[in-house]
Amino acid sequence: MDETALAAHFDATIAGDQRIEPRDWMPEAYRRTLIRQIAQHAHSEIIGMQPEGNWIRRAPSLRRKAILLAKVQDEAGHGLYLYAAAETLGVDREELTEKLISGRQKYSSIFNYPTLSYADVGVIGWLVDGAAICNQVPLCRCSYGPYARAMVRICKEESFHQRQGYELLLAMVNGTDAQREMVQESTNRFWWPSLMMFGPPDGDSPNTRQSMDWGIKRHTNDELRQRFVDMTVPQAEALGVTLPDPGLRWNAERGHYDFSEPDWDEFKAVISGSGPCNAQRLAQRRRAHEEGAWVRAAAQAYAEKQASRTAAA
Repeated sequence: MDETALAAHFDATIAGDQRIEPRDWMPEAYRRTLIRQIAQHAHSEIIGMQPEGNWIRRAPSLRRKAILLAKVQDEAGHGLYLYAAAETLGVDREELTEKLISGRQKYSSIFNYPTLSYADVGVIGWLVDGAAICNQVPLCRCSYGPYARAMVRICKEESFHQRQGYELLLAMVNGTDAQREMVQESTNRFWWPSLMMFGPPDGDSPNTRQSMDWGIKRHTNDELRQRFVDMTVPQAEALGVTLPDPGLRWNAERGHYDFSEPDWDEFKAVISGSGPCNAQRLAQRRRAHEEGAWVRAAAQAYAEKQASRTAAA
């Protein structure tokens, strides 16, 4: 089958809302877009272990330690699922890691903000994982099969993380005045970075339209951001927490909440490497990679020995 026929088959598969699989022909631009998106997602899961992992030993009870430890472990698993999905596109996990630690590939901007109080653990679960759910549930219908299938399990676990965070905040807002103030202060810090998680406004997002035409994305950045705001406002009211946006109000005509624009200059600064924790996050990831070199070498030697024995037999 010549390339014209292969391209026509690809277009028909996308138009029919069917899945593209690793052995199927695909345009090189489609492959590159998927590698960029899946790699960024995988990197985000791995880097995202750091802000909350910082609080495991300082959690106030054994139960809270176990919950947080399980969540961080889940995030490691999500990263592994996603690296495996990226490898079906012909890239190597080691290559992707090198691009991350050298700054040539990005991860979610939200993880470049510090966790300053234990309330941040709950607010990250509520807001950050809540935003992730809005962004990732449509990816379960992504046109690329391995990515879509990985997202099914990831979204189930992220939903559990979001409920865990909300449960923690419910306990805190029903505690002392100091605990309630801690939750409000954390919400004030994480609200705007959570809105930025969906990416730049649609007018400044050059890849969105093509990704939607290919069925990689199902909604624009602004559509997802609106969905997140509409979902979160009632939750904040139930918690008794004020979202730090004076422009936030219900618009009966639109049937949605109006809200203010995030500081997009701050967003650009963070994704360009000038956020509060960019250098710290990458330095820690680089150090972990270097200290784990002996494990990778041992695993490679074992695999080679097993392969040699199998061949000899």
